[in-house]
Amino acid sequence: VQLVESGGGLAQPGGSLRLSCTASGGTFSKYAMGWFRQAPGKEREFVAVITFNGGRTDYADAVKGRFTISRDNAENVVYLQMDRLKTAATAVYYCGAALGFLPREDYAYWGQGTQVTVSS
Repeated sequence: VQLVESGGGLAQPGGSLRLSCTASGGTFSKYAMGWFRQAPGKEREFVAVITFNGGRTDYADAVKGRFTISRDNAENVVYLQMDRLKTAATAVYYCGAALGFLPREDYAYWGQGTQVTVSS
């Protein structure tokens, strides 16, 4: 499975961005899909995950209520809508594909990442 993220860029604090991750080369609908981020000097951390059919989601406490993960299995795309952005959200955002229900680790496939910068 190949994953390609897009939609990153510069946003002001309190603003919004929507990230997309497009999959190819595999059966997208059998994988749970997750978003992770890595800020400079920090380890990659879990942000959000969605089940294979989009029926359940899970979020890191830091983004709960402000970020929304969704997917379109017909288009092989997973989204991350990020609202009320904070400067702490500045990071490279990665999408990943994994088997399992709502995994936070053991991802088999990763995209190359997209930069999100939140600054005034």
